[in-house]
Amino acid sequence: MLENVKNQSGLSLAFIGDAVDELFIRRYLLSTGLTKVNQLQRRSKEFVSAKAHAKLFSLMQEENILSADELSIFKRGRNSHPHTKAKNTDAVTYQISTGVEALLGYLYLEDDQERLKEIIGWMIKKVEDGETRE
Repeated sequence: MLENVKNQSGLSLAFIGDAVDELFIRRYLLSTGLTKVNQLQRRSKEFVSAKAHAKLFSLMQEENILSADELSIFKRGRNSHPHTKAKNTDAVTYQISTGVEALLGYLYLEDDQERLKEIIGWMIKKVEDGETRE
């Protein structure tokens, strides 16, 4: 992968993390037997929206599942200054989501597939268990 992953900006990590998250979730949703695109799209929002990411991060903190290094990467993404405005959410929620995506992007670029799958699997379980519902 990239040699300078640790030097990537939070937004660069979030850019790839967003795609990684989408791909893992889409694959998961297909594995559940859903076939209609509208259903797939609606369900995917439960997993990859900024609001879902913010709730998931709150649960990550409660359960203390992130290492110090992972938390540092999350903060790099969260504290970055995106040049776009949040859609359908507030700025703080959007920043937290960017941090989650940065963490996923970092793990992907570091080729830490085991940890990436562990965290995304944990996220899927929390959503499916209803722990992210309002």
